[in-house]
Amino acid sequence: MDNPEIAAVFEELAELLEFRGENPFRIRAYQNGARAIRDLDEPIREIAQDPDRDLSKLSGIGKTLAEKIGVLLETGSLPQLIELRKAVPEVVIAMARIPGLGAKKAAKLHEELELNSLDDLAAACREGKVSAIKGFAKKTEAAILDGLAIAKAASERIYWVTADKIVADLSEHMRDCKTISQMQWAGSYRRRRETVGDLDLLAVASDRDAAMDHLESYPGRASTIVRGDTKISIRVAKSFQVDMRLVDAEQFGAALQYFTGSQAHNIHVRRLAKERGLKINEYGVFRLDDDTRVAGATEEDVYASIDLPVIAPELREDRHEFEWAERNELPDLIKLDQIRGDLHMHTSATDGHNTIREMADAAIERGLKYIAITDHSKRVSVAGGLDGDRLLEQWKIIDDVRDEYADRLMIYKGIECDILEAGGMDLPDDVLAQGDWVLASVHFGQKQPRDQITDRILGAIENSHVDCIAHPTGRLINRREPYAVDMDAVMKAAKKHGKFLELNANPARLDLNDVHLAAAKRLEIPIVINTDAHNIDGLDVMRFGILQARRGGLTAGDVANTLDLKAFEKLRKRLAK
Repeated sequence: MDNPEIAAVFEELAELLEFRGENPFRIRAYQNGARAIRDLDEPIREIAQDPDRDLSKLSGIGKTLAEKIGVLLETGSLPQLIELRKAVPEVVIAMARIPGLGAKKAAKLHEELELNSLDDLAAACREGKVSAIKGFAKKTEAAILDGLAIAKAASERIYWVTADKIVADLSEHMRDCKTISQMQWAGSYRRRRETVGDLDLLAVASDRDAAMDHLESYPGRASTIVRGDTKISIRVAKSFQVDMRLVDAEQFGAALQYFTGSQAHNIHVRRLAKERGLKINEYGVFRLDDDTRVAGATEEDVYASIDLPVIAPELREDRHEFEWAERNELPDLIKLDQIRGDLHMHTSATDGHNTIREMADAAIERGLKYIAITDHSKRVSVAGGLDGDRLLEQWKIIDDVRDEYADRLMIYKGIECDILEAGGMDLPDDVLAQGDWVLASVHFGQKQPRDQITDRILGAIENSHVDCIAHPTGRLINRREPYAVDMDAVMKAAKKHGKFLELNANPARLDLNDVHLAAAKRLEIPIVINTDAHNIDGLDVMRFGILQARRGGLTAGDVANTLDLKAFEKLRKRLAK
């Protein structure tokens, strides 16, 4: 089992225990352990097998979880979880999440109607079977059907880019509210997580009722969930929740720090405060002995009270940020304007929509100094992938076009070459040898066993003509899970053979994820952030790759395509030795 699989076991264990009303401290221990394991940038199996390391000493693990991890690594399952699954069916938990239903009613419905899915529940409501049960009524059936639709939509986290569009629209609307003097978005949106579950807006307003009225006047509001003295929650786009909290100016910085999160980061902050005789909450920083306010108006003051500089929101996951901050070594995170090249894009020769010249002109408009044209190879027949002859013809065209752009842009002759299902590259070596930049990628055979997919990618890395592995785990966020691959083995091979790994900036991919990026940084593997653009507008997704890189703690020095052309070529030659 790998880290995500082990973390998923503890997450499910915590959820089942919580449903049964078990000890909250025990539940939190499993939740913390799951997060700690998921955030590790090295395989937990290697730590467990290292005689010089003690798994129980890792932050968030402890003796009990270390023992269970040992069982999972040895057997692949956990008896405790198997028993809990029998006691609490998954469908009961899903029903309990429906607004207004709750655990007791969900359990009763499951017992009475022997439901196996939410679809079964919806059918039972439509057929009047729910209202026939004592304690339920017709209006309950209607509420359940409404709640099912809301619960299904609300449980789906949306892409950060989708949330960003909502934020931009709402921000423009709220700026017209004259009573608001300060305003900032918080939560997972501010931490730039790849998906967002809801939005948190903090504001300081001289007239709180007027500020809430203004939010309710937002044209995109579908409904108001709740409205109180200091908080209002609305739904936009039918189901997505937006919370606005009204705070005093002296509380704003503390509230911003608190509601930005993450929970694990905030727990660490509060522990550091306690060591200094302080307490930190959403209202401010206070002395423990006499409750005197110390800080709270700004985030700078909040962090300064625990002797730390402000930590970038993207890093606030309780991974390495505190040790970096305490050593005054917080990374100078990469910025969009530091990118000099884009080494993955498609043209109308395959499934792109623009010509080589059009992509080159668009790249120049965005300040780039070099690009690689990387159309698909022949295995991707649905995209009109290039065979050897067509690819060489395209490369001849690029040779001619290069002269036109010589003083403005370097255009590399590239290809996104498929790694075949049986292993090996989709194009022969004598063709690949004539190119400047070869991406290797897996598009087919993604359900093969872990060892087989890993071996395919390792074979590509060992090919002397391959420069970089594109979108290395193949995931599509919210649509397709990563294929089973030993990323630790892939990274070690990339390091050994001097290959680049891609961070694909498409917001539906963001592949590598932030934990993988942190591992690549630790191993000093050069990352290239590419757009995988299929038209000129696609070049603008570079921004989302930058945000993902920041969450991985990457600086410009960790990303190869921040280098100017001369330095980039020098790096390539050094890696090729």
